[in-house]
Amino acid sequence: MTDRRDLTVTIENERKMHKFGFRLGSLLEPGDIVSLNGVLGAGKTTLTKAIGEGAGVQGVISSPTFLIARTHPTNSGSHFVHMDAYRLSSPSELDDLDIDYSNSISVIEWGKGFTDGLSESILEIQIKRFLDNEQRELTLSGMGRFSEVSKLLGETL
Repeated sequence: MTDRRDLTVTIENERKMHKFGFRLGSLLEPGDIVSLNGVLGAGKTTLTKAIGEGAGVQGVISSPTFLIARTHPTNSGSHFVHMDAYRLSSPSELDDLDIDYSNSISVIEWGKGFTDGLSESILEIQIKRFLDNEQRELTLSGMGRFSEVSKLLGETL
């Protein structure tokens, strides 16, 4: 990824993680890709569900761990694609899914190293979990329209 500016934010609890994800989802457009990374239990799926809600997903978002990808309709008519790259060994396997990234809002759990070349607009979020409380530290790195992520997210932060 080139043209990156990192931003680190602290999220105090699950309610605030939901609020952050909902706001982010409301700002996403077809062609946007969000890559979520962090240890097991960091909150990737929780954040994805909130992002989907904000993007207007119809129905329930469940983890695609064994299916690799799930596509959900949104109220706007675009698709929300939730992928889990944990079991994939190379980016070409993600490409084999034949997803129309330019016309979908895509969230990829375990997406680090899998997003290059998929879109001009990529937001990588690294989630750090603390064992002694609910707090999470999110490091956001943007490319394309996410290159100045703090301006795009505004009061969300």
